[in-house]
Amino acid sequence: MRIDAHQHFWRIADRAGQWPGPELAAIHRDFLPDDLLPLAEDAGVDGTVLVQTMETQADTQFMLDLADNHPFILGVVGWTDLKASDVQENIGQLASHRKLKGFRPMLQDLADDRWIDDPALDIGIATMIEHDLVFDALVLPRHLAPLCNFARRHQELPIVIDHGAKPPIAEGRFIDWYARMKALAALPNVHCKLSGLLTEAGDQKPQSVRPYAETIFDLFGPDRVIWGSDWPVLRLAGEYGAWLRQCLDIVPAEHHSSVFGGNAKRFYRLKEI
Repeated sequence: MRIDAHQHFWRIADRAGQWPGPELAAIHRDFLPDDLLPLAEDAGVDGTVLVQTMETQADTQFMLDLADNHPFILGVVGWTDLKASDVQENIGQLASHRKLKGFRPMLQDLADDRWIDDPALDIGIATMIEHDLVFDALVLPRHLAPLCNFARRHQELPIVIDHGAKPPIAEGRFIDWYARMKALAALPNVHCKLSGLLTEAGDQKPQSVRPYAETIFDLFGPDRVIWGSDWPVLRLAGEYGAWLRQCLDIVPAEHHSSVFGGNAKRFYRLKEI
């Protein structure tokens, strides 16, 4: 199977006052399964992982309802307050849905860069592990040191770094991001998504992504790199098929089956359509 392990759906009416604003015309509208399906079929993508974009359980339920009605959505990464007093009950309820695969706190938007490095998460993380759920880390480079502490403390929790931690490609900076990613790559429970990099390149040419993508592949290896489109956010920088082709060119052909499907299937415990 070829799997897109990172895509989004939303209804703009549900997002009043939230990102994306009308200035982002390419993505300021509804995006629903019928919008993605033709693109995925043209690209030979058999299934997807649908990832949250709002910090509400209503959004998670919206995604699970879509997954119930669209077989190509193989899994959902939702949201819940992992520090809530009733976190065990909330996780248990959501995990009863067969397509709920994990959670993603939106760390990049939190005021406290060290939110993730907090023992207050321990109960929630233990409950995630109990239910065989995974953790998507939406982070920026400044969050990588706290994330590393978190990953060391919870070595039984499968973790995937979204969008390569959004390296500063447009600024041409590399060394600090590289050093922090190298520390995380040394931990066997940490994976990384080959996604979102084109958006981080800004006005740079698409080729500027390649050194960062190759570094991700070199650090995490063929068994811990997972491809995703980040569609429709991808529309700010490129097109679905073109991004897939660019990544197919970067990843050695002998590892295509792993990076573009097998790793996602194993990490998220996805079932065949």
